[in-house]
Amino acid sequence: MNLILQGLNPDTAAIAKVVAAACAEARQPLAIGPHAWRVEGVRLSEEGEGGLAALDEICLALQLDYALFERQPALADFKLLAMDMDSTLITIECIDEIADMQGLKPQVAAITEAAMRGEIEFRESLTRRVALLKGLDASALQRVYDERLRLSMGAQPMLNAIKEAGLKTLLVSGGFTFFTERMQERLGLDYTHANVLEIDNGKLTGRVIGGIVDAEEKQRTVERVCAALGCSARQAIVMGDGANDLKMMGIAGMSVAFRAKPVVRRQAGVALNFVGLDGILSLFA
Repeated sequence: MNLILQGLNPDTAAIAKVVAAACAEARQPLAIGPHAWRVEGVRLSEEGEGGLAALDEICLALQLDYALFERQPALADFKLLAMDMDSTLITIECIDEIADMQGLKPQVAAITEAAMRGEIEFRESLTRRVALLKGLDASALQRVYDERLRLSMGAQPMLNAIKEAGLKTLLVSGGFTFFTERMQERLGLDYTHANVLEIDNGKLTGRVIGGIVDAEEKQRTVERVCAALGCSARQAIVMGDGANDLKMMGIAGMSVAFRAKPVVRRQAGVALNFVGLDGILSLFA
């Protein structure tokens, strides 16, 4: 197997420590970037889960991200990059920041966290959270976009490389079209899909218009876009952080958990806990 190791401030001693402690019959680490190494011919020191658990433990202690591949993937294998928005492509949960304008951020954030951990069904959680926004002036949405919305680390270089490689991009979110549409224009994304907040006389009504973009709808959206592109979902890279991303991640050829909840990290093919979104590029180096 090939082992990819990445970290924001790694050194060769730390990388060597990982290889010596967790791997057997591995070659010397090969630098593939300023913060990334590839180790070829890896066999975990212990059989089965033991070796993987040891690798996971030491990488966590050294703040290194790792990925294991039987066959080194290539970007040419893929046709689509699908991304969650809140806490994945961007650093905030938009609905939490909107709620802050009402002085309700703690209440809404608590529901958001429970939903992302998979403790509350997403459809119910969104309905409850949006209801708390009733009566808020719609100008709060623009304030959140202007004052609080920031791209996650490494987002722009990742998107630049993905586009250069010819992949299409999809932003599919349990958040709101107010933000996904602006991100599409700002970043030149090919497709977006999200919930529509109802606004009446300049005020939020506490409801969404139409169907809710939950886990099942996210999966269907990836499938629809792949069908439109004439490719399989196995030719999609899907990135997310919460439980409502698991279904679309589960059909992907590569699933990437970014700064994700434990339930998502456990099920993803790759977890990026420390490096930026551009860390996925090292997986293809």
